Amino acid sequence: MKKGLIALSPLLVFIVLYLVTSIIARDFYKVPITVAFMVASIYAVTISGGIPLIKRIDIYSRGAGTSQMMLMIWIFILAGAFANTAKTMGAIDATVNLTLNLLPANMLLAGLFIAACFISISIGTSVGTIVALTPIAAGIASHTGMELPMIVAIVVGGSFFGDNLSFISDTTIVATSTQECRLSDKFRVNSYIVMPVAVVMLIVYLFMGFHTQSAHQVGKVEYMKVIPYLVVLVSAILGMNVMAVITLGLLLSGIIGLCYGAFDIYGWMKAMGDGILSMGELIIITIMAGGLLELIKHNGGIDFIIQRMTRHVNSKRGAELSIAALVSLVNICTANNTVAILTVGGIAKKIGDRFGVDNRKCASILDTFSCMMQGIIPYGAQLLMAGGLAALNPISIVPYLYYPFLLGIMSLFAILVRYPKKYS
Repeated sequence: MKKGLIALSPLLVFIVLYLVTSIIARDFYKVPITVAFMVASIYAVTISGGIPLIKRIDIYSRGAGTSQMMLMIWIFILAGAFANTAKTMGAIDATVNLTLNLLPANMLLAGLFIAACFISISIGTSVGTIVALTPIAAGIASHTGMELPMIVAIVVGGSFFGDNLSFISDTTIVATSTQECRLSDKFRVNSYIVMPVAVVMLIVYLFMGFHTQSAHQVGKVEYMKVIPYLVVLVSAILGMNVMAVITLGLLLSGIIGLCYGAFDIYGWMKAMGDGILSMGELIIITIMAGGLLELIKHNGGIDFIIQRMTRHVNSKRGAELSIAALVSLVNICTANNTVAILTVGGIAKKIGDRFGVDNRKCASILDTFSCMMQGIIPYGAQLLMAGGLAALNPISIVPYLYYPFLLGIMSLFAILVRYPKKYS
């Protein structure tokens, strides 16, 4: 018991340090998460007694530099280059305009939800979707007189649809990498759970906004600029290797940007470079999380937490519930769904393997529950960003977050009734 708690203490140091300092600062983004990981890493190396210091550092480095970790880092590098190239050449604005131009005026609420879903699954980021659509949502609210927190909540909910499903989302990449399954397989499992929730919310928003009218105007659609996102979406669904998918999107974005004069060859290189640098923090977190968890594993912490969390578990259902609870708890503490999956991914794999949980279902649980939790905490980046753009207190948005709440209920229901049967 004591040995197990000591082995796990680096993880507790990270969570307490990050959580306590953030609460004191009253800002979960004032304290760099990289610093919290660095302190926890130094502590982990320090307490791993019984072996020479150089050996402890070697164990840490081995965990940080596994082939799995390096694959994730390469994907993050390509995704950053693609996302910023597409943004620089105007793909986000084009995608927003295309989606909104396709919608009748009496489908504003449902249409806004569809737009958020489509854009988020195309660009793979909830924050990017919120940044793109929240100003439009605020304009719709001002034109219709509808409650601004509710309109903004529709955007936030739809943004997590894509964050959860997109092939280029950080959470999808990390969940599938840690559980060693294909992105397309995890997409299929997730679809069984997420699609019914999205359909229900679409119907709800249709009824809520059926009589709403608006004179809100959107910009001209530049169809060519939407092509990279569509190609990425289709090729990923068809099962193409994720690195090939992102590389294809990067090349298309660059060629289209050059043709439209959005940048020259040097501008394209700068856009790619800035995009890669924007992934720097996530890459550093990935490396340190890998090293930290390798030391915890070496000291017996992984075996301890599996034993404690599964001592009353005697079925796949119990194992899945324990994985869902673990990733949700860590997400509350870190306010970052990608970090939450990175932190518990290895532990979840061990629990899943022990009780025969399908790797694809395990990846789906990690992604779905982390996105659900991230979607309702008012101190998460998404709600802080939405509140800032709409000049709202993020807490005022929470009561209208129907999609994340319903997603959580559906995900729990899927575990309890063993749905979908094929993967349970």
